[in-house]
Amino acid sequence: MYKFKVSNFLKDGVHFGHSISKLNPKMTPYILMKNKGIQNKGIQNKGIQNKGIHIIDLYKTIKKLCLSCNYLNQIATSGKVVLFVGTKRQAKNLIAYYAQKINMPYINERWMGGLLTNFSTIQKSISKMNVIETNKSLGLYNLISKKERLLISRVHRKLKKNLGTVSQLQVLPDCIIIVDINKEKPAVNEAFKLGIPIVGIADTNSNPDQINFPIPGNDDNSKSINLILYYISNAIEVGIRSRKTYEVGIRSRKTYEVGIRSRKTYEVGRRMITYYDYVL
Repeated sequence: MYKFKVSNFLKDGVHFGHSISKLNPKMTPYILMKNKGIQNKGIQNKGIQNKGIHIIDLYKTIKKLCLSCNYLNQIATSGKVVLFVGTKRQAKNLIAYYAQKINMPYINERWMGGLLTNFSTIQKSISKMNVIETNKSLGLYNLISKKERLLISRVHRKLKKNLGTVSQLQVLPDCIIIVDINKEKPAVNEAFKLGIPIVGIADTNSNPDQINFPIPGNDDNSKSINLILYYISNAIEVGIRSRKTYEVGIRSRKTYEVGIRSRKTYEVGRRMITYYDYVL
């Protein structure tokens, strides 16, 4: 179903891990080798010579990515909601692009504490934001003072920045996709507490134990993030299309059954007419 080419992963630097000193021992099964001749992702820290980096085994990356894509495809086919999360600079625009492409909610600004564990309160904030937007569109704020309009605008701006991308989220998401599980630790903790499955990019400095579907890979390079999100979003998009096709088929089946019943009713009526004609 998915055509993964190792050359694409090599080209986009998915195999580059963090420096050797930052290794999380739980990521050891996904590491191919140490390379002391390469600087840490091309970046020197304050002119200090780096001691090398770990190289991630791309075959294990592809295997985990394939499992994640199959799971997300099933989620999308079932009509469930997937939340994209990525607030780091390299991922913000990519998260927004791929989530909007498949019409899914996303967080690419600061994670709101309690977004999942205190979802009822967050929903009240979302409702407040929607009310402000509705009243503004109706021109009701023209009837209040300039100072009050300014205060309401500030509140709306803050709510829009933090919750605007999840304004259509009516229920808890059925799965969360996270870029950099270290940086998004609050999101990981909340999802783990509620038992919400997590698909996350795990670099060599990460702990994959709380992630249901860890994808070993470089989470600091925009090209690497883009490649992984491309496959993930494509799997979800295929699932959404499959569900739409299924729903169209169900509607067609119901229409066909209604037609059959109408045909039977017509034939019964015609036989009754023939019978009465014969009797009379």
